[in-house]
Amino acid sequence: MKATQLYTQCLAEAAYYIESDGEAVIIDPLRETKPYLDLAQKDGAKIKYILETHFHADFVSGHIDLAKKSGATIVFGPNAAPSYEAYTAKDGEILNVGKLKIKVLHTPGHTMESTTYLLLDENGKEHSIYTGDTLFIGDVGRPDLAVKSDLSQEDLASHLFDSLRDKIMTLPEEVIVYPGHGAGSACGKNMSDETFDTLKNQKETNYALRADMSREEFIKEVTDGLVAPPQYFPKNVALNKEGYESFDQVMNRGLHAYDVDSFEEKINEGILLIDTRHQDEFIKGFIPGSIFVGIDGSFATWVGTLITDLTQPILFIAEEGREEEIVKRFSRVGYDNTIGYLDGGFASWEKSGKEIDTLEQVNAEEFDKIYNEGSINLLDVRKQSEYESEHILNSKNLPLDFIFNNFVEVDKLKKYFVHCAGGYRSVIASSILKNKGVNQLVDIAGGFKSLSETDLPKTEYRCPSTML
Repeated sequence: MKATQLYTQCLAEAAYYIESDGEAVIIDPLRETKPYLDLAQKDGAKIKYILETHFHADFVSGHIDLAKKSGATIVFGPNAAPSYEAYTAKDGEILNVGKLKIKVLHTPGHTMESTTYLLLDENGKEHSIYTGDTLFIGDVGRPDLAVKSDLSQEDLASHLFDSLRDKIMTLPEEVIVYPGHGAGSACGKNMSDETFDTLKNQKETNYALRADMSREEFIKEVTDGLVAPPQYFPKNVALNKEGYESFDQVMNRGLHAYDVDSFEEKINEGILLIDTRHQDEFIKGFIPGSIFVGIDGSFATWVGTLITDLTQPILFIAEEGREEEIVKRFSRVGYDNTIGYLDGGFASWEKSGKEIDTLEQVNAEEFDKIYNEGSINLLDVRKQSEYESEHILNSKNLPLDFIFNNFVEVDKLKKYFVHCAGGYRSVIASSILKNKGVNQLVDIAGGFKSLSETDLPKTEYRCPSTML
């Protein structure tokens, strides 16, 4: 028996490959199919099933393409009803894979089709559970992501309470818990950095699995503090349920290399331009009007938060050699209409002599002096909760999450200093503000982390949020 976790850090997502006696299953695959096909080929195995724990909201699964390429059967639990060919398993049904058995456990709550898969080894012993977004390490799935549901988040939380206690907590304590996500995913509130654990340890440490917890307490704790999910979540659910364009077609279209003049023509047509280089490179020079979303930061989250139309044509700037990675990363969250990149990257644009823009930047010590010299306009683009925890006195909160709702309140004639927690989000925010005509912007290098080490006056937030 072989059971392998395939963890993708940028999405904090775990897919799984299980093989026995020449047959394999894939659980919750990412969009690209090659890693799974390669694993099966290496083992001389045939992929028999592609098991989906639910309709994912934070990424587009590769189940449809993988089924076409491997001949495997897509399997969902009860209540799924996808628009393409798939097998709907019954609660308690056994799937045979080589010498192994996989038991289907319907565990509604995160969504109504949510299903956990229990792996039984060659001796019929309970080995591990693949919980998707039902149970995480240190947390459980949020109950507010179901699409087109007549149930409230409290109703779903109540279902989740029953699923955990009736289907999961009754299993042997030595069973290994393999979740669908780890820390950094927006599908839960406070997940652990660990990517697997024993059920015994989770029952001892996971707040949601307390033996003495009442249903009412569970509902309150699971729903408390939930913030609105990124806008692309329901759109990804729809793609996972209804189907999508072939990943190969998406890659072929997105990897079109434009020369400088052709690239400029596309920009002049109004095509959205995303610059994916590191923020330190972006501030030194960028194509006017481009939006920065660095590939080495929380790329998927911010693309999905800020670009509201999944079908929006997108051009991009990349470090040479990373073009394929970037098209792939766009497609993982449903942005399938990348139409190409600038051949030679930003260096080719700069070399051509075409217009460039820059972003002024100061370090924390320099800003400390400026702050103490007189009145300034300071924008804190962190989340409201971060701002409320601690912020620089007289700063204004303009969360990047909602910048398009509030940027009209920024005075285009004023000069603004901008910071986030560490320097990534502030450059995104500044690029957006520049795109909208706010040109007097200064980024604070190192963000609040650097500012907190200065003598600048800071305050805890104790009154309702005030936008600009």
